[in-house]
Amino acid sequence: MQVTAHTVYLALGSNLGDRRNNLTTALQRLREVIELQSISSVYETEPVGYLDQPHFLNMACCGKTWLTAEELLQYVKSIEVALGRKPSFRNAPRAIDIDILLYDDLRLQQEHLTIPHPRMAERAFVLIPLVEISPHVVDPVSGHTAEELLCYLSQQGVKKIV
Repeated sequence: MQVTAHTVYLALGSNLGDRRNNLTTALQRLREVIELQSISSVYETEPVGYLDQPHFLNMACCGKTWLTAEELLQYVKSIEVALGRKPSFRNAPRAIDIDILLYDDLRLQQEHLTIPHPRMAERAFVLIPLVEISPHVVDPVSGHTAEELLCYLSQQGVKKIV
């Protein structure tokens, strides 16, 4: 039986503790299950939703994995817990947040996993690093590229730092 590698795109964010180290550590852990092919610059971004919290560092990466979407979700959640993420309210401050943006051209809607990420097209802090590494990747729901989706958003509050 041949196992197929899947192309995945992930977004990472951190606004508690040593933000840069949290991102670096998360990437190191992701390398255990993903052959990373591209990693964006780091961007400092203003919080969205719940505003009374520190600014985030955000980035995106893409690569190949042999994990299923559900296995990948379990793995990224284990990284979040290992790096100190605690259960809290939506958009709360966090040491690390790892979102699966795209998984091949899969469209999946389950209770704990929706692919593509349901708010990806609304978030400049996700699309700007994604466009940096893969401007022509297509959102299978809208049929638009990441670059096209970004054209509809304000890029205010997102600053490239590395």
